[in-house]
Amino acid sequence: MKTIRTTLIIAPGLLALALLSAPGPARAEEPPKDKPLTKNQQKYDADKDGKLNDEEKAAAKAAATAKAKQTREENLAKYDANHDGKLDDEEKAKKTADEQAEKAAAQAEREAKKVAKEETSR
Repeated sequence: MKTIRTTLIIAPGLLALALLSAPGPARAEEPPKDKPLTKNQQKYDADKDGKLNDEEKAAAKAAATAKAKQTREENLAKYDANHDGKLDDEEKAKKTADEQAEKAAAQAEREAKKVAKEETSR
């Protein structure tokens, strides 16, 4: 009796394992679909083919590097109180607080616009 019960419990699992491990019908591999370019990437798609070639990628990378350098310089000019060429913990905390305040203000503005739009649609 015990062996029958054990067999009834184990058999479905073995059957499922056998079905899953058996080779299935051969499927044609689909080529990976290209993702559409983001708005930012579209700025660098000079030939407008929907893809970035090596030259376009290099231009995008150069622009990103230049923007990062500009942002670093702006942050140093704004937050480097002791003018040592780097941001210490206190200066970083001030920068972070300013960024959070800007983010909260932008969120509040979006919410206000949303409420105003809902009120005008009534």
